[in-house]
Amino acid sequence: MRNADTILGLIRERGSKGLPLERVYKLLYEKDLYLKAYGKIYGNKGAMTHGVTDETPDGMSLGKIDAIIEALRYERYQWLPARRVYIPKKNGKKRPLGMPVWSDKLLQEVIRLILEAYFEPQFSDHSHGFRLKRGCHTALREVYNKWRGTNWFIEGDISQCFDRLDHELLLNALEKHIHDGRFIALMRGLLDAGYMEDWTFNQTLSGVPQGGVVSPLLSNILLDTLDKFVETVLIPKYTKGAKRKINLEYQRLVLRALRERRKGNAEKARELKKQFQKLPSIAIGPEYRRLNYVRYADDFLLGFVGTKAEAEEIKRQLGDFLRDELKLELSQAKTLITHARSEAAKFLGYEVTVLHEDGKQTASSDTGVSKRSINGVIGLRVPPDMIEEKGKRYMKSRKVTHRTELMEYSDYEIVLTYQLEYRGLANYYRLAYNLRKLAKLKWIMDASLVKTLANKHRTTAKSIRKRHQKAIVIENKEYQVLQASIPRKDKEPLVATWGGVSLAWDMKATIQEQPPKLYGGRTELEMRLLAETCEYCGSQEDVEVHHMRAMKQLHEYPGRPKPEWVKRMVALKRKTMPLCRTCHDDLHAGRPMRRHMIEIEEVNAIRKEAMTAILESRVL
Repeated sequence: MRNADTILGLIRERGSKGLPLERVYKLLYEKDLYLKAYGKIYGNKGAMTHGVTDETPDGMSLGKIDAIIEALRYERYQWLPARRVYIPKKNGKKRPLGMPVWSDKLLQEVIRLILEAYFEPQFSDHSHGFRLKRGCHTALREVYNKWRGTNWFIEGDISQCFDRLDHELLLNALEKHIHDGRFIALMRGLLDAGYMEDWTFNQTLSGVPQGGVVSPLLSNILLDTLDKFVETVLIPKYTKGAKRKINLEYQRLVLRALRERRKGNAEKARELKKQFQKLPSIAIGPEYRRLNYVRYADDFLLGFVGTKAEAEEIKRQLGDFLRDELKLELSQAKTLITHARSEAAKFLGYEVTVLHEDGKQTASSDTGVSKRSINGVIGLRVPPDMIEEKGKRYMKSRKVTHRTELMEYSDYEIVLTYQLEYRGLANYYRLAYNLRKLAKLKWIMDASLVKTLANKHRTTAKSIRKRHQKAIVIENKEYQVLQASIPRKDKEPLVATWGGVSLAWDMKATIQEQPPKLYGGRTELEMRLLAETCEYCGSQEDVEVHHMRAMKQLHEYPGRPKPEWVKRMVALKRKTMPLCRTCHDDLHAGRPMRRHMIEIEEVNAIRKEAMTAILESRVL
């Protein structure tokens, strides 16, 4: 068994050099890739949701990995159709979502790891969706930092992109880089697996598997063709001129003001300054053009310095390319040409505009002369309709109200729910210069939170504030917040805080994700599975992992004592626990465990010994 990181590193090296991949199918026999894939996706939202069978991560074992590899080795692996459900969209319509079975998810993640390692070095720098160390914020920062002086925005949206991606085009794109017929046949089987809706099988003649782990990467592989077209054809065509010419009228007034100031006519010089600062300092003529481009999944935005007629021509060429080369269509309702200074384009939930305010002036640190400081700068802002839309969740008949669905939760969970919802929005819109507009939404949510707690305890909002309000200091700034806590024996209480979230504009902000704990490059769960030790009885035979959807399920035993296995998972602070087949069967049957539970110190000692052996072995 070769180390997964070593394998992916070699693939990444070939990808960075543009060399084709061969014998890729044999990489699917590497058990360590499945362990890495398992460590990445077991905690995903929806991982415990079953597909057309009852298979979920619960019961995951090394034997299951061996079974998948054995089926692949003899080319007997069969993709199962996904179970299709529908989730609502903002426009009132519904979006289809596929639920693959667990084995298919696991194999898709292995394929994704391989393809990502190879294609990532080759993707465009202007592509930000579903990529390593990239996201919405990196796309928006590219627009902010590099698009100054834009005249027109071309908002691009591909109609039903993921549903209409052509299978043959996608397979051809893979075949150009991957010279392995068995791997291509496996990918064809994935694309043609179909879906089950109301227990009726439906074929998929186009599109990537909705809900599939590998689907976003497959769409990026095909849409990279669009990126290359823009970069190699459109941008060179609509880029010319070294710099913009000076506006002669502006320059004439500047020189007149300078002469008047030298003569001592300060008043006349100030009048002339007021005149020239109402004019643009540069002129845009036919000798200067610039085109910029950024894409996130199927949404893209272009910024153009030129005329509207040329912007219309760019839009037409994009539509022709998508239709002729990728068999896709631009959404006419969402593909718009927007004047950058008088209107705002919509991209990734933000409004994007070009700021223009002659009265906003800043003195130069070198000369002390005041200049217009924001004209031409890209402005990212919070859309007002977003605040109204989000506020509806906490209102009824235009009045703030409580949330009935949270009434059964503890005070700690209610406060934490509101805080996570608000903090998520504040973090996402951290790049918006009008971030303080969220103060209105905070006021609505604050009133709704207090009413929810008041309704739960059948008391008044005033008494709730008196009970829960605290003053805390964060980064040398004092905040009035609401706090709820859960006391714990011999431990610090768990505390949930509502408030204390800064609304300061920060263009360098990024959403930080908690990194997994690593053991020699592995997640903790991978190591626990490799240790093959039942964490209840200590047996090392037929070990498989028991999964819970969430830790809070371990506390849902009102009025009756918790089973011993629940106490063990709480003690381990994990929603997963490797168990032997006997203990796992007893757990799911709801009967008393047949085997004796060993002390947690014994479990930790056995795990530590097994993990040390693995880390020291040549396998790793």
